[in-house]
Amino acid sequence: MKTLSLALAAGTLTAALAGALSNSSAIAAPYKHVLLISVDGLHALDLANYVAANPKSSLAALADTGIFYPNALASAPSDSFPGLVAQVTGGTPKSTGVFYDDSYDRTYFAPASDCKGEPGAEVAFAENIDVDSTRLDGGGKPGDYRSQIDPAKLPMTLINGKCSVVYPHDFVRVNNVFEIVKAHGGRTAWSDKHPAYEWLNGPSGKGIDDLYALEQDSLIPGTKVKTTGSFKAERDFDEARVQAVLNEIKGLDSTGSHPAAVPTLFGMNFQAVSVGQKLPKAGPGDEAGLVGGYLDASGTPGNGLAGQLAYVDGAVGELMAALKDNKLANSTLIILASKHGQSPIDPASFQPLDDDPYTKTPGYAFHIADDAALIWLKPQDRVKNLAAAQDYLEKSIKAEGIAQIQPPNALALAYQDPATDSRTPDFIATVNPGVVYTSGSKIAEHGGANANDRNVALLISGPSLKPRSVPALVQTTQVAPTILRALGYDANELQAVKLEGTQELPAAPF
Repeated sequence: MKTLSLALAAGTLTAALAGALSNSSAIAAPYKHVLLISVDGLHALDLANYVAANPKSSLAALADTGIFYPNALASAPSDSFPGLVAQVTGGTPKSTGVFYDDSYDRTYFAPASDCKGEPGAEVAFAENIDVDSTRLDGGGKPGDYRSQIDPAKLPMTLINGKCSVVYPHDFVRVNNVFEIVKAHGGRTAWSDKHPAYEWLNGPSGKGIDDLYALEQDSLIPGTKVKTTGSFKAERDFDEARVQAVLNEIKGLDSTGSHPAAVPTLFGMNFQAVSVGQKLPKAGPGDEAGLVGGYLDASGTPGNGLAGQLAYVDGAVGELMAALKDNKLANSTLIILASKHGQSPIDPASFQPLDDDPYTKTPGYAFHIADDAALIWLKPQDRVKNLAAAQDYLEKSIKAEGIAQIQPPNALALAYQDPATDSRTPDFIATVNPGVVYTSGSKIAEHGGANANDRNVALLISGPSLKPRSVPALVQTTQVAPTILRALGYDANELQAVKLEGTQELPAAPF
């Protein structure tokens, strides 16, 4: 079976950009602005292949003034929520307490429960907390998350004996780069795929001045199909948010309605590539004959995915041109990263399995399974069920495509002890490359720990930088301290950086 290795990604990127790479970079002063762009699903291999095939593209232009990290690893588990948390806090779930978009807390209570009954509740911060997830605006006003999020759908917790709802920003245990920038008097902005991304406000609740959140799982007008069911609809979804960032570059708020200072730290994520990797065929509004995913283990994209990559390249070009037109190019550092990869690249390895496989685990409370599984037991009788649960999982290895079971003692070493921490799962099951827990509606997924899930594109780019490829193994957690250093701030102001000793990206010239 062919699989993507980190060494292959590094070698391919280096070869693809050989004409642009050198062994040194210019010394640069701290920047006035950082534009963070997350292209969800973009592997190091995807970036290498695209630049090689399109040497005059926008991504190639970034490469011409960029430092590449072809052996960059996203978070483990590699889901969107912990993936972006890593980039903006410098922390792993060990310090952040964030394991997945949809997870579990042993001390929380169900929404609208008034904290009655036994503690232990699912914590899902995605479209499920919208006022109306069928609408693009989430049922409220983009830029005003409190109009988009329904408090009755939020989990609850006891604080000093009082039952309170848990907003997403209450959930992350450590501060983030947006809060640090705000503390230093800077303006901040971000655009993402759910109103639930108000978690970027951080524990202070004040990290983002301008949050432009649209709902990715909204329905395509006139259909019962979600935006994620169409290549074109997903591009349109991204483009609406590109326009918000263009407004910010021009000195307006995200809606373009009011003058505002250009943010010190701002950016957005792109979803087009991720959907292009997962969607098997054309949907509403698409040209007939489009296919998503990859054609081979070398990462050759199907025509549907190829169109998504080309769209992102063009959109990045729009952002770069706007920076230049508004005389911001020389003072802005662009960081291109990804919350997660996508698995599998090799279509021959794809193995779809039941998308709800672990409900019969003894003592079961909750699990989430995409291409790995996180499993929590009921906290009230957890101890007595641990042995039986582990035995059940070990007997399920073949049927569920499990590569390794991480029991509580292993998770205590990697994260925190599930016996004392309210968030750490009791078990994590990683899977064989190519296994995806799906009903059959998608051909790839993320959330696991295999190379295709975690080896993501990462580069930092600015006009004063000379092109270079740094093959060292790095983590996307290192993006956060690098952002602060680029702006002239102390990275140790980040709590996770201090707790985990997260270093800046190597070779950054500031």
